Amino acid sequence: MGTSRTPTETPNETPTDPPAGRNEVGLAGRVAAPPDERELPSGDRIVTLRVVVPRADPPRRRKDAADGPRRATVDTIDVVCWTATTRRTALRLQAGDLVELDGSLRRRFFGGPTGRQSRYEVEAGALRRVSGRRSTGT
Repeated sequence: MGTSRTPTETPNETPTDPPAGRNEVGLAGRVAAPPDERELPSGDRIVTLRVVVPRADPPRRRKDAADGPRRATVDTIDVVCWTATTRRTALRLQAGDLVELDGSLRRRFFGGPTGRQSRYEVEAGALRRVSGRRSTGT
């Protein structure tokens, strides 16, 4: 008779292997302002933009419900585009455009006026405009 395996187990894995790491981000939201293109001291070109993403409201408690309606809660996410394809796509965007993107969360360190600082941002791997104004070239 053959050996039995669970359906998710592959021949090279053992049930005690730790899960592989994963850093995946998927966002859908509105572009907050026109994208910004700049050249880094290294000579690399990047395009940065901010995406405003609505946040789902947490369940309301009875006391909160009596206080009336809540304001909409949003997250403003910094996005950086490194590849030529994502930079081109980002540069065609305008404030208010609805976008979807897939990428990875990155922590960037830089020198600031008060010393070393860090910031989290999403590095876009794929970016697409879902709806919004079409720019007309002249």
